[in-house]
Amino acid sequence: RSVSCRLACGDVEGRLEALFGRVRAIQGKSGRFDMLLCVGNFFGSTSETEWAEYRTGAKKAPIPTYVLGANDQETVSYFPDISGCELAENITYLGRRGLYSGTSGLQIAYLSGTETQDELAPAYSFSAKDVAELKTSLLSTPNFKGVDILLTSPWPRDVGTFANSAGEIDTKKCGSKLVSDLAASLKPRYHFAALEKAYYERLPYRNHTVLRETPQHVSRFIALADVGNTSKKKYLYAFSIVPMSLMDPAELVKQPQDVTENPYRKSRKEAQKTKAPLYAEEEPACQFFFDLNKHQGKKRPSDEKERGNSQPKQAKKPSQPTGPCWFCLASPEVEKHLVVSIGTHCYLALAKGGLLPDHVLILPIGHYQSVVDLSSEVVEEVTKYKSALKEFFRSKGKRYVLFERNYRSQHLQLQVIPVPLDHCTSEDIKESFIVQAQEQQIELLEIPEHSDITQVAQPGTPYFYVELDTGEKLFHRIRGRFPLHFGRSVLASEALLALPQRADWRRCAAERAEEAAQARDFRRDFQPFD
Repeated sequence: RSVSCRLACGDVEGRLEALFGRVRAIQGKSGRFDMLLCVGNFFGSTSETEWAEYRTGAKKAPIPTYVLGANDQETVSYFPDISGCELAENITYLGRRGLYSGTSGLQIAYLSGTETQDELAPAYSFSAKDVAELKTSLLSTPNFKGVDILLTSPWPRDVGTFANSAGEIDTKKCGSKLVSDLAASLKPRYHFAALEKAYYERLPYRNHTVLRETPQHVSRFIALADVGNTSKKKYLYAFSIVPMSLMDPAELVKQPQDVTENPYRKSRKEAQKTKAPLYAEEEPACQFFFDLNKHQGKKRPSDEKERGNSQPKQAKKPSQPTGPCWFCLASPEVEKHLVVSIGTHCYLALAKGGLLPDHVLILPIGHYQSVVDLSSEVVEEVTKYKSALKEFFRSKGKRYVLFERNYRSQHLQLQVIPVPLDHCTSEDIKESFIVQAQEQQIELLEIPEHSDITQVAQPGTPYFYVELDTGEKLFHRIRGRFPLHFGRSVLASEALLALPQRADWRRCAAERAEEAAQARDFRRDFQPFD
């Protein structure tokens, strides 16, 4: 296999002696590299003296060097042919945009300059038309899977979304949206950029939607600092790469453990709410009941009110139930004694016939069928409740398991069941769910760490979902029949809580006075965490 060793470099700004001196030292220590790829400003305002020695042949670059074009009017004159040319022996200007294919089969896409809104871009800029033409020329090639390397001078806008911190660089304001669009389409395995005088190696990101698309290779974005910077920020990056075309497909699409969601994927539009079908075999009666009176829990102030912001969000509105809903807070059907906390958008209630006395449920106040239907402010409050419950249960030497069954149910019910820490590990819980799912021919898949359920399930999709308080998540797409008590049965099994007789909530009914007492106890203990 053709493994090639490459170097990438940030803004040189005419400091050729410093750059090539460092390259010689690296090659003396680590062996020969095949090429040096330079992004950002190769020339600077004081380049002429050093450059003259290379341009005339008095000195020679120690490695084949490929550079991008000008980023300002001042340095345009260093590039005699705008479409690409040899600038000096061993130093090549790639051109305004295109694809460089090495003899090894490596595919390097490049885009010179900075973004402009003008349709007729100056020699040091690129326009939306330039990016569109580059994308079209590459995406139209048969069986296009992506490029090995992408070289741009500006950072892609929003590259820090879902990622590790970029330090002082605000990735929501810095960089080019056109470069983001290009990177999203070309799916480079490595993307190098500069201009911000900062070093940033982003966590690798995936190029497919988990469980909905065929796995693809990951992309790595690396921004490099300027040559010889006094802060000692990294400006040279060494890497080995086998051309995509020569790799085993299974090896190419391997996902590293720290892979994140794609930062450029357009946020999913709030899907138009379709009316949920009423299932013929809907589970009878309700497990949770709520009380509106003032003794049942303090109302949480919303973040908007705390900030003094009276402008309402454009929220996704809950649909109206097609008949009596046992779970809507305003429903006249409900009993009134098991609620333990009421927030702005959600509330907690003890489960009726709970697996344990502190088996609790998180439910939206409005009528939402599942987590993937929730508006952003409801999701935010669900997250706060989960965090509070985690802290609460940990204070009692327990960890929680949360599950949702979006199947034969009208209203979202997040069941939260605590398990003693000394009883089993989170790994034991995960293994029990997976093993017992396999025994029933249920395919339970792990959702990657930096993803969530909204990225694997569309509104209206029947599914079963488990979340541990470690953040680990399991997901099953329901396509046929599904055992209604599966989640509870796993937790009740001998492997975990050893309460098999309590797997069906209908067999665990307690007297109303006992239920009310349990709710009072839970409310009192939970109050400091609420």
